[in-house]
Amino acid sequence: MSSTRLKYVSLGVLVFQTTSLVLTMRYSRTLQGEGPRYLASSAVVSAELLKILTCVLLVYKDHSFSIRALNNVLTQEIINKPMDTLKLAIPSGIYTLQNNLLYVALSNLDAATYQVTYQLKILTTALFSVSMLGRRLGVYQWLSLLILMAGVALVQWPSDSSQAHEQLTTGSQFVGLMAVLVACCSSGFAGVYFEKILKETKQSVWVRNIQLGVFGLVFGLMGVFVYDGNRVREYGMFQGYNHLTWTVVALQALGGLVIAAVIKYADNILKGFATSLSIILSTLISYFWLQDFEPTSVFFLGAVLVIAATFLYGYEGKPSVNLSRA
Repeated sequence: MSSTRLKYVSLGVLVFQTTSLVLTMRYSRTLQGEGPRYLASSAVVSAELLKILTCVLLVYKDHSFSIRALNNVLTQEIINKPMDTLKLAIPSGIYTLQNNLLYVALSNLDAATYQVTYQLKILTTALFSVSMLGRRLGVYQWLSLLILMAGVALVQWPSDSSQAHEQLTTGSQFVGLMAVLVACCSSGFAGVYFEKILKETKQSVWVRNIQLGVFGLVFGLMGVFVYDGNRVREYGMFQGYNHLTWTVVALQALGGLVIAAVIKYADNILKGFATSLSIILSTLISYFWLQDFEPTSVFFLGAVLVIAATFLYGYEGKPSVNLSRA
């Protein structure tokens, strides 16, 4: 009974994290308010800092709340192993790019379209798993990838909106689509690369995330001052921050860690249910609450194909896909 309860809790957590992050991020990027809007690059840095602090606290807890033990672990695993630490610079830089791209995507695409299109990370992760880890995909997996591509293509199919509206939104939709596609590719490569590193060493996943976070913080700060340096000097790094912004930061920072804690209770079918429910909830909330989405029959057909592909990919149970880092 407890195992069944844990599975349902895992399902709820997965659905909540994947849905709430997308919706709050979309709402925060489209909300009209007084003063400057918060900088996406600054939010990425804040999330990395919060993630580092959380992982340090988790390592501290795992070592019986001993400051000396915490210091020894961080020194031995991070400072005294510079080459192992440097290996994580590559996925960390890519994850930082990916996190910034998600803000770009949700500034230009509605939550429902983003949720469905972002499932292309299954395709990129599978292809990188085959090329980098030597995995073999079964017939069901290859078939699901073809269905997935067809579903995403239908979701991106131009709707019969008015010509004026289409002229206003085509440019931003293209920017959003390109951001999602690049994010999918970066997610696939970085996820498989990180999985390969985890298999080669036996470090704690929390220590690994501290290493990722440190590099992510450095890359993120570089991005802030390269792309938003003038605005930071004029209004400050935390310009436009409010309760909603901090909610987005917390969801982005802690969401992956929560998933890492519960994913061992979630099999492929459960993850398929979570993805499906998240897409459905995003669609309903985008239509009824955010009111920035008009569903069409073509969109629904594409969404159904994507959901079916998600279930079909996990039908044989292997290979498992690491879609997001902790």
